[in-house]
Amino acid sequence: MTGVRSFLPGEQPGLLVSPVLGAEPHHGAEDLAGYLAVGGYAPLTERDRLLERIAAVGLRGRGGAGFPAAVKLRAVLDAPGRPVVVANGEEGEPGSVKDRWLLRHRPHLILDGLRLAATMTGAERGFVYLSDTCAEQAVRHALAERPTDVPVGVVRTDHAYVAGEETAVVRRIEGGPALPTAKPPRPFETGIGGAPTLVANVETLARIAVMRACPDAAVAVAGAHLVTVSGTGGSAAALAEVPAGTHLKVLADLCGHGRAEAVLLGGLFGGLHGAGWTDLLLDHDHLRAAGGTLGCGALHFLHPEDCPVAVAAEAAAYLAAQSARQCGVCVSGTGALAETLTAVARGEADEAAAEQLHRWSRRLPGRGACGMLDAAARIAATLLAHFPGRVDAHRDATCAACADPARHDGRRFTVPVP
Repeated sequence: MTGVRSFLPGEQPGLLVSPVLGAEPHHGAEDLAGYLAVGGYAPLTERDRLLERIAAVGLRGRGGAGFPAAVKLRAVLDAPGRPVVVANGEEGEPGSVKDRWLLRHRPHLILDGLRLAATMTGAERGFVYLSDTCAEQAVRHALAERPTDVPVGVVRTDHAYVAGEETAVVRRIEGGPALPTAKPPRPFETGIGGAPTLVANVETLARIAVMRACPDAAVAVAGAHLVTVSGTGGSAAALAEVPAGTHLKVLADLCGHGRAEAVLLGGLFGGLHGAGWTDLLLDHDHLRAAGGTLGCGALHFLHPEDCPVAVAAEAAAYLAAQSARQCGVCVSGTGALAETLTAVARGEADEAAAEQLHRWSRRLPGRGACGMLDAAARIAATLLAHFPGRVDAHRDATCAACADPARHDGRRFTVPVP
C-alpha cells in the first residue's frame, strides 16, 4: 500500500494519527500505558451528555448503512431487558481494510468505545466479533492488559461477505452459522439470548471514544471518514482519513488516482459512477442523492485502461459466489445478473440483455434477507445508467480488457491491510 495517511486539517484528532489518543499508532499497536496517559478509559459519569453529543453532531454508523448512531443507541437503551453490545469488526467488503487496521493497531480505542456504548445502554456484557487472526491477537492482548468494565468475549468467524451483517453477527455469537436471518425482529429488539443488542461497527465505536476524550472536536470527529482507496491504474492502495465533504477528485489526486475516469463507490454496494464523479462529495446524503452510497468507505478507481463492463461483471460474479444460498431469490437473482454481465463482457449477449438487466435491477432490490442482492442489482443499474455506450459497444467489437473470464474471488478489489 501507499500507506496510512490523514488528510484532516490542522491538528484535529483522528483515528490514524491522533495527537490526543496516541501518536503514530500505525507503527504498531497502541499500548495501555500510552492510552491511559492521554485520558483513555476515563469514567463516564454523565452518559446522557455523551449520548446527546453523539446525536447533536450527527455521528453515523460506519458499517455501511450510515444509520444515525444515537438513534441506534437509544433504541437499545429503551428496549426491555438488559442489553448486549458488540464491536463488529468483520469486514466483508474485499476493498476495505479500515476495521482490521483499527483492530490490529488501535484495540484499546475500540474497547474504550465498546465500554462507553455499554455504559450508555446499560449493557451487562459485550463481544468483539472478527475474522482476522492479527486483529484477534491484538484485541486479546489489550483485554489482558486491562479487562473492561463489563465482561467482553472475543468471537471468531470465518471471513465472508455476509458474515458482518448484524443478524449474521448475532447468529454466529449464539453458536450458529454467520448467515443473515429474516427481519424483523432486528437485533436492537431481540438479539443475543433474546436481549436487545447493539451491533456497532468498530470505527463507530472508535469515534465515540475520541469524541469522549475530545469534546471540542466532536463535529470534526463525527464528520471524518476512514476510506480505503484502490484502483488498477498502477497506483498503490491507501487507507486515509478525510473530512466529510471532501471532493472525490481531490482524494483521487492525493492518492495517485488523478487519471481515473470512474469510481466504484462504497465497496461493491455503491455502484459505478462515470461522468460527473469528480463532483461527488464524501458525504452520505450527497452520495445517496447521486444514486450511490458511501457504504464502508471503500473507493475503487477505474483508469482509462479499465473497462467498466469488466469491473461490473467481476463484482457481480464475486457477489454471486458469496451468496449465503438461503434465499432462493438471491441465489437466482445474483446468479442471473452475474451470468448476463459476463455474457455482455464477452460480447456474447444479444440486444435483450440490457433490457433484462434493467428489469432485474428494478425488481430485485429488497427481496433478500440482506443487502447482497441489492448490491448486485445496483452494479447492473449504474453500469447501464453511466456507461450505456460501453455496454452497446460490446456487441460490436472485442474488448481487450474483458478477454479474461470474470473472477469470482474478488481479487480485483482486494486490498492488503497495512
